[in-house]
Amino acid sequence: MCALYIDADACPVKAEAERVATRHKLKMYLVSNGGLRPSANPLVEMVFVADGPDVADMWIADRATRGDVVVTGDIPLAAKCIANGARVLRHNGEVFTPANIGNQLAMRDLMTDLRAADPFRQGGGKAFTKADRSRFLSALERELTAASREKAE
Repeated sequence: MCALYIDADACPVKAEAERVATRHKLKMYLVSNGGLRPSANPLVEMVFVADGPDVADMWIADRATRGDVVVTGDIPLAAKCIANGARVLRHNGEVFTPANIGNQLAMRDLMTDLRAADPFRQGGGKAFTKADRSRFLSALERELTAASREKAE
């Protein structure tokens, strides 16, 4: 059966993902290193990992495989999950694919280098909007449907 993995730290769409997972009757894993309110939903498993860099990411990457869906904004985690065959999307509905993950990693590295070279170039990124939330819900439905088909094969 398809599973939904959420990189839950700073995820703005946990409640939406839970509603979709419940409608599809899928197991959902909220992975964090603490600070989340537990869900009463029996389909939602709260996974609290030890503090440390990328511990939650490693937990997800070690488990997500073909026929699973991962929600994250972390590009290196997305790359690992794609390599394992999982489907991956951002909180705003943008889908990471084998075709675009290389460019995403390169852009991430470039922006890291630019920020390191110019301490005044720290920018915050754009705000999360209702349109982003709507795009996420549509993309999650598509990816879960496709992942379920893959898992059945």
